[in-house]
Amino acid sequence: VYGFYDECQRKYGNANAWRYCTDVFDYLTLSAIINGTVLCVHGGLSPDIRSVDQMRVIERNSEIPHEGPFCDLMWSDPEDIETWAVSPRGAGWLFGSRVTSEFNHINNLDLVCRAHQLVQEGLKYMFEDKGLVTVWSAPNYCYRCGNVASILSFNENMERKVKYFTETEENNQMRGPRTGVPYFL
Repeated sequence: VYGFYDECQRKYGNANAWRYCTDVFDYLTLSAIINGTVLCVHGGLSPDIRSVDQMRVIERNSEIPHEGPFCDLMWSDPEDIETWAVSPRGAGWLFGSRVTSEFNHINNLDLVCRAHQLVQEGLKYMFEDKGLVTVWSAPNYCYRCGNVASILSFNENMERKVKYFTETEENNQMRGPRTGVPYFL
């Protein structure tokens, strides 16, 4: 999806690696909590979820539904608004600073760490309290965006360290035609 299939085809000569990865995706956890203070999730928050305990009971071993809390955790995005708005993506929600701040307070969290949206600079904090961060780890997304990527890590004292990186020369040489999927762009 979004270039991964093509990359597997180019690198391995068939779709087996892609197929195995997509099979594994159905078993990955929906969220993770680091040291009780950082929630990691792919997309964002859900208006149907007030507590991280509610995430633990979502049936995960299935395809992503088109609506509901599971869908929202995968496809919701932060926006410079206060509360909730309908997402133009057609799945998930847009959520704002007050929603994030209240969620973090209720759950004794310092940070929501998520991905899902291209960030040109690789990492971007949102909202005045910096209670949410987007970490993007695909350099030069779709071989055409020119973005850097990042990895955010935490040490045993929960101090944050960011590592930025660009695409490898190998990927740069594998660049295909300048077509891409604009969904995440």
